[in-house]
Amino acid sequence: MKKNIAGTEIDVNEEGYLTDMSQWNESIAAAIAVDEGIGALGDGHMKVVRYLREQQAKGAALTIRSMGKSGVVTTKELYDLFPGGPLKKSSKIAGIPKPVGCI
Repeated sequence: MKKNIAGTEIDVNEEGYLTDMSQWNESIAAAIAVDEGIGALGDGHMKVVRYLREQQAKGAALTIRSMGKSGVVTTKELYDLFPGGPLKKSSKIAGIPKPVGCI
């Protein structure tokens, strides 16, 4: 299905996750962050988003635990940056599929 995000028609699934990572850009990330209640994305947010995109491209399994061990952020920082579902929200903002462990 299509959704207009930041003035661009984007392919998303029924939960709003991008189905084509190549359609992502930082303007789309910023619009999704506002929709998800995160607000403006700062440097900390973008470090997490870029890391998630790199890991997805490598085919790595993403978990909150692996994020905490990544050296990018601690688990507490991840929860502070993306409250109310840190991996779910950060993955959506990063334009990657919802991680398997997320409900």
